[in-house]
Amino acid sequence: MANATNVLASGIEITGTIKFSNDMIIDGSVNGEITSESGQVTIAENAKIIGDIKAGEVKLYGKVKGTIIADRCELKANSILDGDIQTKKFLVEEGATLSGRTQIGK
Repeated sequence: MANATNVLASGIEITGTIKFSNDMIIDGSVNGEITSESGQVTIAENAKIIGDIKAGEVKLYGKVKGTIIADRCELKANSILDGDIQTKKFLVEEGATLSGRTQIGK
């Protein structure tokens, strides 16, 4: 199964570390670290994450309390990030909320 997308559906709660290599969509709750060397993680509208995220690309539609480290990070309208961002490329849509520091370009 090449380029499979992993899905954590709404209503699922996980405590612990999630590691993946392809792409992942999270719409549930995670209390722990989310890690991928180069994959893309999408934090969907219903998602609530407490913990750090490290991935190649992060698209945030839901809520995260923690640090995001990624090559590319997008905060979509109505998303909420309570934490810091370290990224090479950064996009913020109108209506997104960021409470933290941003380091761009490294």
